[in-house]
Amino acid sequence: MVALKVFGQPASTDVARVLTCLFEKNLEFQLIRTDTFKEQREVPEFLRLEDPTGQVTFKDGKLMTLVDSREICRHISEKYPDRGNKTLFGTGVLEKASIEQWLKAEALMFDPPSSTLVFQLAFATPLGLHPDQSLIERNEKKLANVLDIYERRLEENEYLAGDEFTLADLSHLPNAHNLVTKTQRGRKLFTSRKNVERWWKAISARPSWKQVVQIQSEN
Repeated sequence: MVALKVFGQPASTDVARVLTCLFEKNLEFQLIRTDTFKEQREVPEFLRLEDPTGQVTFKDGKLMTLVDSREICRHISEKYPDRGNKTLFGTGVLEKASIEQWLKAEALMFDPPSSTLVFQLAFATPLGLHPDQSLIERNEKKLANVLDIYERRLEENEYLAGDEFTLADLSHLPNAHNLVTKTQRGRKLFTSRKNVERWWKAISARPSWKQVVQIQSEN
């Protein structure tokens, strides 16, 4: 029986983040796609209780249940340090501190404007909604300011937390992917910054992320 289980929709940001981490660590897991459940009554009871939003639920054995994707990635990296990518969460106190700094930057500074732009630019129209241009412009400016900080940081390092790919970079992949591949305005935010573009190409080319994109493309 597979101990690690991920419940959620692969296309969602949180699920994609967790799947990438599991692939980086070369761990066996079971993906239970909640978008395939036909009726609400078919969803496991613990899933309804633990994650009412239905975004992501991670079970590690019988006792451990987590629903925050960044915490899930931390848990996976700390519990399985010798599997797969051994530097994903750093190998020392200072490295982990740097990774945590950039994980917080992603959660507080990058995620809010990028999530808004992904919805407004890529999904509003297909859903029959009118994109809010003022909201787009405000969040475009916010994200541009964040990426300017990243651009300066990436002049000094290959990746955000140093010269190794870590959770700090991994956490950016889902929203960055949607912006770059699905929206012209989002793509320009990345390609107009030399170091950010180089960084994006490097992290999006990782086999772990390509596996997630493949899963997302499957019906």
